[in-house]
Amino acid sequence: MIEVEHLSKTYGTTSALRDVTFEARPGEILGFLGPNGAGKTTTMRILAGYLPASEGTARIAGYDVHTNSMAVRQRIGYLPESPPLYRDMTVEGFLHFVGQIKGVPAGLRQRRVNISMERCGLLDKRKVLIRKLSKGYRQRVGIAQAIIHDPPVIILDEPTVGLDPRQINEVRQLIKGLAGNHTIILSTHILPEVSMTCDRVTIINRGQIVATDTPANLTARLAGESTYEVEIQGDSSRAQALLASLANVRQVQILDQAPGPEPHPRLRVQGEADRSLGNRIAAALIHGGFELHELRRQQATLEDVFLNLTTSEPDPTGITDPEAIEPGPLGSVDAPGPVHPSPFQ
Repeated sequence: MIEVEHLSKTYGTTSALRDVTFEARPGEILGFLGPNGAGKTTTMRILAGYLPASEGTARIAGYDVHTNSMAVRQRIGYLPESPPLYRDMTVEGFLHFVGQIKGVPAGLRQRRVNISMERCGLLDKRKVLIRKLSKGYRQRVGIAQAIIHDPPVIILDEPTVGLDPRQINEVRQLIKGLAGNHTIILSTHILPEVSMTCDRVTIINRGQIVATDTPANLTARLAGESTYEVEIQGDSSRAQALLASLANVRQVQILDQAPGPEPHPRLRVQGEADRSLGNRIAAALIHGGFELHELRRQQATLEDVFLNLTTSEPDPTGITDPEAIEPGPLGSVDAPGPVHPSPFQ
């Protein structure tokens, strides 16, 4: 549904994207993950027809973003990081306005407005001025305007930035409810949002794709070793020597001594990736006369994957990231090169 091939974007001598290739399959939620300044927003703007690419191609629903820009815009719903809202309009009035400029037929417009408000939990706010809404509800209005014309593709750029935990959960559930009928690309740097919402993850760093897979597969690929923590009752040095003698064990560390009248040391055991290691640790300790209080395996998380793939040296050029350039009024951007009009025009 979304196909990006060898996409590059440069601003003068600064490269924002370098040979970016990825895809989003029909009906899935693809998390587009990266640190601030990695190239996420630039990619979203190119997909939405807001910026031209310097090289490469991007297709949405089979239409090329550059050569069939208007056909692409009819098939996407776009929520930029700052929702494009007219705050002196009511929720319902604003959605009617957006439906009109997006070409929703007059006979279907009220129905599409009602459906959008219902899906986004806005029916009881339909007559409220947007400026009186909380930030969480304004985000809902932003999503409602993105789906008003029932597009097959929805592009969401940082949809939960600045929200409190309850609002984040509400918007997250809303996004998950849109999957299946829509292909969604969710740009974010918030790791829990990705692991709880997305089917697959594409990680971008310094303008280049560094990984694409499911969250589970990404963490499995990083887990090149098995790590366990144990708490026992008994002599820590003897336990350390016993565990170090096991096959595939690389290192045993004594972490601390749990409080109590008897010694309750905790130890960390690191070894090669071995599914049977935990069982062998438990058996060795019990047979060695130790009382085993706890045995816990430590596994790699998506945060570990993210930090492993995106930790890099600072840019030696010292050039400010082009994504920090704020867009000018109504479809302009303060950067060199031609600019396409806003998706709302």
